[in-house]
Amino acid sequence: MIKLGIDVHQDYYVVVKQEGGTNPKPAQRFSKEAFLHWAAKLRRQGGEIHAVYEACGFGFSLQRQLSALGIQCRVVCPQKLDEQNKRVKTDGLDAKALCLKLDRFVQGNRAALALVRVPTEEEEQKRAIHRQREQLVKTRKVLEAQGRSLMVNYGMEPVSSWWKARTFAQLQVPEWMKELLQNSQPILLALQEKIRALTVQLQAAAISQQPRGLGLLSSVVIDREIGNWTRFKNRRQVGSYTGLCPGEYSSGNTRVQSCVTKHGNPRLRAALVETAWRLVRFQPDYRAVKKWRHLLAKGALATGAARKKAIVAVARQLAVDLWRIRTGRVATETLGLIN
Repeated sequence: MIKLGIDVHQDYYVVVKQEGGTNPKPAQRFSKEAFLHWAAKLRRQGGEIHAVYEACGFGFSLQRQLSALGIQCRVVCPQKLDEQNKRVKTDGLDAKALCLKLDRFVQGNRAALALVRVPTEEEEQKRAIHRQREQLVKTRKVLEAQGRSLMVNYGMEPVSSWWKARTFAQLQVPEWMKELLQNSQPILLALQEKIRALTVQLQAAAISQQPRGLGLLSSVVIDREIGNWTRFKNRRQVGSYTGLCPGEYSSGNTRVQSCVTKHGNPRLRAALVETAWRLVRFQPDYRAVKKWRHLLAKGALATGAARKKAIVAVARQLAVDLWRIRTGRVATETLGLIN
């Protein structure tokens, strides 16, 4: 059996190889094409081959390429690999540490690696649509804020949505400032048009007969960030993936629960919290809303911190209930959700 620990870079890979239970061999550096040729040659020699690398900005193409060669490749969460705290970090040492962890993993220690689920190419392509929309919205906000900042810097009241055609035509600012703003206005109009088109495309892909208040766009974002609801075996796995579970630091007789872990998918977390606020208004009989209504209802005597904690609890329960609905475990009416 051969194990490969891979440290991934833009133009090259650093690989440490271990055969059987022997010591890992010295690190080798390959270009991308040379590594795939070398890996294919190893595969032709026969035997079982395992590989591992850390999730990074280069996606999952390497995992798919190695899997196509018949190599069992796993992707793990980025982590500190200097377990002995020697304060020495090199590509070779990182690849060696990954290789040793992989060795423990294939020997049966399933806790040795924090695995990352590799989405299918179709799932990646679908979620790229709403992620691009999110990026365009952020860019629009930045350019709009720059225009308002220009007005404020010269003692003028900022105008909301100053770039829209009718508002821009009536803008009461000096001519020189209007010329500067006019450099950004066509870009903002084009961004808004692209955002609108992507919004329509995403809403058209939503499941029909959604519970009231869930929202077509939000439901698509949630479903596509999850990818496949059936991959969760129980409600604890769903809650953990959202990162909306409380952190804990306990030792001896001391038990301290802190703020949410924020572990997992931040886009999913944001969509769930946004949807939870809408359900407070549109789904008063939803069981999670009923439980926290004394804190979330309009006019409730509650601090901002208490309301935030309550809406996080509603969002966490919503994720679990959506998992139950999408996997056919329960009907929406049973949960108090109306269409």
